[in-house]
Amino acid sequence: MTPSATSHALKALEKALGTDIVDRNAKGVMLTHAGEAILPHVRDIFASLQIVRATASAGAGLKTGVLRIGSHGASSSLNVLPPILETFRRRYPGVDIFVTEKTDVEIERDLIERRIEIGVVALPKENLDFQILAIDELLAVLPPGHPLAELETVPVKALADHPIIMTHAGSQPVIARMFAQANIKPRIVHDLTQILSILEFVRRGQGISILASLVLPRAYQGLVFRRINPKSVRRVGLACLNENRLSPAARALWSQIRDANAHGTVFKSTDHVQALVGSA
Repeated sequence: MTPSATSHALKALEKALGTDIVDRNAKGVMLTHAGEAILPHVRDIFASLQIVRATASAGAGLKTGVLRIGSHGASSSLNVLPPILETFRRRYPGVDIFVTEKTDVEIERDLIERRIEIGVVALPKENLDFQILAIDELLAVLPPGHPLAELETVPVKALADHPIIMTHAGSQPVIARMFAQANIKPRIVHDLTQILSILEFVRRGQGISILASLVLPRAYQGLVFRRINPKSVRRVGLACLNENRLSPAARALWSQIRDANAHGTVFKSTDHVQALVGSA
């Protein structure tokens, strides 16, 4: 719409509602109190309209549509989502898929605001419908010549004796809880966000790290991965606002995961971990 058409449409809406919804005295675009109050209902209307359009265009079969998915970073984008989306594309080649990476909190907000229909998040999420995709286990990341690399399983208390490169990504709360439960304080020498940066710092002898298994590539030259005792895990799942109000494309993906869960074929977390610790 042109600026003029937008202005006319806005004035018509305000006339129909009997109140201003945009504060014209504010710098930039700012809603009035009434505008803020009706915004969630407007989002509901648009979400329902998208479902109606998607259902109508789908016709007798799911031939077209758009599926918007939120991914909470490398733990889902690197290993979990790709095989799921490959299966979906083979079944529904006419559906366009758009994946956006954000933090867990941002994905939950985008689901509530209807910016996406499906999100891969850390569980549990009490205000969302969800299905489990994988169990994500923490692993020690070490250079091959490190003393802890000689162990099959690394005691959590032994990690405190070495400089730690802490991840600032989504698994940090799980790592912090692991140390707290062991009643030890790690010696953190670096705090990094990017997984590749952490792997390279460890490879170059700057310290050791603890990362969730799902963010780790199956092969990374110059590193070894070891299980930690006691084991610390987090659950990763597919979430939506209401599974009974999904568009045809989102419902097809939801059903695909439900069927795969029933047959135990979603994502083999134990196989992935075994491949990592056995790759040294």
